[in-house]
Amino acid sequence: MNKLLISLLLTLGITGVANAAGDAAAGQGKTAVCAACHGADGNSAIANFPKLAGQNATYLVKQLQDIKSGDRKIVEMTGLLDAMSDQDLEDIAAYYASKKVQGGKVAQDQLELGQQIYRAGLAAKGVPACTACHGANGQGIASAGYPALSGQHADYTAKQLKDFRVSARNQDPQAMMRDIAAKLSDVEIKAVSSYIQGLY
Repeated sequence: MNKLLISLLLTLGITGVANAAGDAAAGQGKTAVCAACHGADGNSAIANFPKLAGQNATYLVKQLQDIKSGDRKIVEMTGLLDAMSDQDLEDIAAYYASKKVQGGKVAQDQLELGQQIYRAGLAAKGVPACTACHGANGQGIASAGYPALSGQHADYTAKQLKDFRVSARNQDPQAMMRDIAAKLSDVEIKAVSSYIQGLY
């Protein structure tokens, strides 16, 4: 009984520390360079650059660490994180996670197919519904490190799916996104990306 209680308390303690590692207020002061591409509050106005507002901190920290280490190559980010500590990355992630994403609009000619892919998947092609990992409204699953997608620029989402499809982006656990994207056509990627842009 005592061992179980101690184990539970340690687990809760460790989880609490991990969830409270980033300081959003400190992070705001560390995002001046980020704002040029991602917007002051993480709502990028340029479709090539992702919106970071509302993204869960767990996912953001992993992406920032992968970019810094070179595991995820983004030319525009080259060298920008080199001088940042793990705490800096945690703080930046906490700041963006605390912001609200500004939604976009779904193209009406993409709505039906995009909604089908996002909500039900494509059974004939073995494509699962996006909702399984990214939630009904695109909020993601922070505890699993699955990203929020709601309101993300359609152009950015489409590029990521195409990069996963050809393994240009490859740091997804168990190649999950690579397997899914490989089954999607350009038409299907365009539709689901547009649908995601309209989620919020």
